[in-house]
Amino acid sequence: MARKDDFWSQVQSFQISGFILKNLGYFLFLGFLAILYIGNAHLAERNVRKVQELQRDIRELRWSFMSLQSENMYNSLRSEVVDRVRDDGLRLHRGKPIKIVTRDEE
Repeated sequence: MARKDDFWSQVQSFQISGFILKNLGYFLFLGFLAILYIGNAHLAERNVRKVQELQRDIRELRWSFMSLQSENMYNSLRSEVVDRVRDDGLRLHRGKPIKIVTRDEE
């Protein structure tokens, strides 16, 4: 009995190997498509990581911009300007502005 089962297993393996040899081109094409599919998946993942990194950079730069903008607005307040120039001997003039008129001499 073992001999008969061994014979049929050899016949079946021969049929399977013949099937593979007949369709070798098709199997190679499927393998090529699988390699392309894997490569495309890796490329897509790399692009997703790059986009996420750029989004993180944009968030950080936006935060930095808003921080600088608020600091600039605070430093441009009239009271802050007065405090900063007081050390230089300048003071806030409370009266009316003086108009200086020049005459053209011809």
